[in-house]
Amino acid sequence: MKYLLFLITATTVYSGAYAQDYQPSATRIQKTVSYLASEKLKGRGTAEKGGIKASNYVAKQFKALGLKPGNGDSYFQPFTFDRKEHKNIPSRNVIGYLDNGAAKTIIIGAHYDHLGTAGLFDGKYPIGQIHNGADDNASGVAGLLELARYYTENGVKEPFNFLFISFGGEELGLQGSKYFTANPTMPLANAHFMLNMDMIGRYNEERGLGIGGYGTAQEWPAVFKEAQEPGIKYFTDGSGKGASDHHNFYMHDVPVIFLHTGPHDDYHKPTDDVEKLKAKEEALVLKLGIQLINNAMKYAEIHYVENEKKVEDKK
Repeated sequence: MKYLLFLITATTVYSGAYAQDYQPSATRIQKTVSYLASEKLKGRGTAEKGGIKASNYVAKQFKALGLKPGNGDSYFQPFTFDRKEHKNIPSRNVIGYLDNGAAKTIIIGAHYDHLGTAGLFDGKYPIGQIHNGADDNASGVAGLLELARYYTENGVKEPFNFLFISFGGEELGLQGSKYFTANPTMPLANAHFMLNMDMIGRYNEERGLGIGGYGTAQEWPAVFKEAQEPGIKYFTDGSGKGASDHHNFYMHDVPVIFLHTGPHDDYHKPTDDVEKLKAKEEALVLKLGIQLINNAMKYAEIHYVENEKKVEDKK
């Protein structure tokens, strides 16, 4: 009897710990950002070895989490682009797919590239200096992997599929999302919405979390109404446009949500290092993001809203 009670207790404790392992973890976030923003990757520059290593790392994590390759039999979507006098710059998106057999798919994204050693920026940043980009956007990639873990390991078959994308070339003009939306691996008409994370690792309690895209869907006010996470305050911005990858999805008629903890003095500087990451707060930001995603899954369809500014830009 004593052995049986011990076995039941041990099993319950183990199962309870395992059951929570899929929740966003500050420890894992810290570990992911520490690797991506390490000197070894030298700032994850596009067309630099560090950028290639970063994309390989994301693909490896997608595979370990059980995501299917999101571009045929490959996790990679290669592309090239031009920027000023720089021609045929190579990059690639990393795409993982969670197939729940649903009609519609939720797209979750975060770019993995940063400035690297700044060689492609024509002197705008100190050439040769490593820009580690802990917040921009190793923090977003850590969030992407945490959400991928949550939806692959939570024991629930969601009523939507999930496409997780880590974009390349974002710092050079949103190139990865520009290429994907022009060459999607799934019909964009089947996208429920797109959630983008860019710089979510430096939460400032005075400012709060900024969430963009609030005006891009009819359902967002209702979806946001019940979303609250202790320790995180947030404010919304209606625009679907912006200087990150959600912009290209919005311009292709996909409703968007954009998570961003705000600007700081280390933005695009060699001082954006892992020591300044607020991993505990980032985990709370992700829990709020999960609430928004889960609330949005209560609706069979999210209705896209085209705001006046976009209409003006199309004229």
